[in-house]
Amino acid sequence: MQWATVAAAALFAHNVAAQNMLRFACSQLVVERTDPIVNPGMKYTPHLHQIVGGNSFNVTMDPQSHDLAGQSTCTSCTFKEDFSNYWTAVMFFKAKNGTYHRVRQVGNGGPQGHLVNKGGLDVYYIPSGKTTAFAKGFRMIAGKAANTDPSKVAKSNICHRCWTATDDNTFIGGAPCSGSDTVDIPADPKCKMIRQTIIFPTCWDGKNLDSPDHQSHVAYGSGSGANGGGSCPSTHPVKLPQIMYELMWNVTEFSDKNLWPTDGSKPFIYSMNLGGSAAHGDYVFGWQGNTLQLAMDKSCNLNKDCAAAGIHAQTPDQYNACTKKQQAPEDVDSWLTELPMGEMAKYA
Repeated sequence: MQWATVAAAALFAHNVAAQNMLRFACSQLVVERTDPIVNPGMKYTPHLHQIVGGNSFNVTMDPQSHDLAGQSTCTSCTFKEDFSNYWTAVMFFKAKNGTYHRVRQVGNGGPQGHLVNKGGLDVYYIPSGKTTAFAKGFRMIAGKAANTDPSKVAKSNICHRCWTATDDNTFIGGAPCSGSDTVDIPADPKCKMIRQTIIFPTCWDGKNLDSPDHQSHVAYGSGSGANGGGSCPSTHPVKLPQIMYELMWNVTEFSDKNLWPTDGSKPFIYSMNLGGSAAHGDYVFGWQGNTLQLAMDKSCNLNKDCAAAGIHAQTPDQYNACTKKQQAPEDVDSWLTELPMGEMAKYA
């Protein structure tokens, strides 16, 4: 069994090494209750998000007038030409006394090497065949924030992995969203970290930069998992780069089961007070000029400078320094008596 695990990891490492893709770190820009896609103009939205990317991120971000690349002065992501915004819900630990604490995030390791994050997440852009980069103003969502039914989630697109190592560089398992990965958030004291993966649709209708549900203008292709997406349906014929988020939630300080709820409730939940079936990711395109298209065309790889596309990797100190004050101010890092949902956060 141990040899099979090692062999699977080695095969995954070989496959990803052979596939040129952008894979880079994004540190936390801000953690706050805003959502310019679903709740534009609203402060203290129904649940908390952690946001990365360009610092022109704001409550409204009107797609007709907001130019991320033109209005941002820095980005918390590795490539200085990428002013896109990427965000997800926040994971909380629920203690047996009913209080909550935000779970911190760390960088990710694996076969392609360690990425340095100050919170935040890792982003992949995976091309497959002729790939058309996103258009200015494009936005989309993967997953549904109100979903309570794991059977309605494709595990090949949104999943969680129990990471039994205490560091991210000891690789656990095989390809993303495969093997023992689950839609539900693992609840096992052996987990020292929980890796969350969100894979976005790769097929576009070629017309609409958004849709009322922020999903209908895109579709998943015939592929499964992090393979570039496969062929597209006739309704959505334009092949996009496959975007994948990876987050490492460090649950080490909460792995003592004596701290866990005894009322049958789950120890780890997202900020909607729901489990893994409600995991979701939001994306607003903001690369400068045609740099992303060139990066796909010129087979730029991982988190390195790519002169052929004109993209430049910042140092961790540079992208870590790009932060933004909360637009919906509240303390989200203390022990809370209630999740920040609707009303202001309440503290223990």
